[in-house]
Amino acid sequence: MSLLAIAGCSSTGPGTSTRPNIGHMPRSVFAGPLGDAEPVAAVAAATRMSVQGIDVARYNGSIDWPAVKRAGISFAYIKTTEGGDHADPMFFQYWSEAKAAGIHRGAYHFMYWCRPADEQALFFMVNVPNDPDALPPVLDLEWNHSSKTCPGTHSEAKVVPMIRTLLDAMEARTGKRPIIYTDPAFYGEVLRDSEFAHYPFWLRSVAKPPHEAYLGQPFVFWQFTATGRVPGIDGDVDRNVFNGSADDWERWLQDVGVVSDDYAGVAGSRRRAG
Repeated sequence: MSLLAIAGCSSTGPGTSTRPNIGHMPRSVFAGPLGDAEPVAAVAAATRMSVQGIDVARYNGSIDWPAVKRAGISFAYIKTTEGGDHADPMFFQYWSEAKAAGIHRGAYHFMYWCRPADEQALFFMVNVPNDPDALPPVLDLEWNHSSKTCPGTHSEAKVVPMIRTLLDAMEARTGKRPIIYTDPAFYGEVLRDSEFAHYPFWLRSVAKPPHEAYLGQPFVFWQFTATGRVPGIDGDVDRNVFNGSADDWERWLQDVGVVSDDYAGVAGSRRRAG
């Protein structure tokens, strides 16, 4: 689909739209400091969407969060746990520094398919602060073919109960409905038309827009590149966007129960600047 066609698509609200909503911000807003080492024309519309974000883990190293904020980043998802015994050593530093810089942040757990789900749920619960100003938690669901200890795919009969256990635990811990992060392969094999279809989704789609890769799945967040460049972060970083306008973002934060006066909202910043 051409970029002009994508730009003409409308949204019925965050999490309910199947197509990217680039909102009403000028095309030049994010054209400056935010970049991509290996840009893909098919997903270029994401760079013009109103609410930009990143996701990070320890491999991103030391981050200058005020610089990230000044570059136009509004939110960050931070890896907290993987499986039942790996806690990201940078999580708490990122967690506090992102908030101090005025960036909304949330935690994500990477599912490990060869560890009991109840052990992973407990591990997440004891490692994630129950902060009222945090974004909803995210459960990262994908096959890890590069894993030395748990490679390949697994049966739906095995993974569905595991997913259910983690989602329930995340909601019990945070009081917020979790978001499911996934990629096209896992979505097609497990999640499409599943009992989890009513959860909000964060979709990885780096080669084409999500409505093409996921055939109409509504989504809240779109991860559009793994080779993003953001001031304050050395090297590549995953870049993401919220699927809605700046005003939609402010409403969504209220709807999901993010309670804080410590952040300067995108819409509020625009109004003050005007």
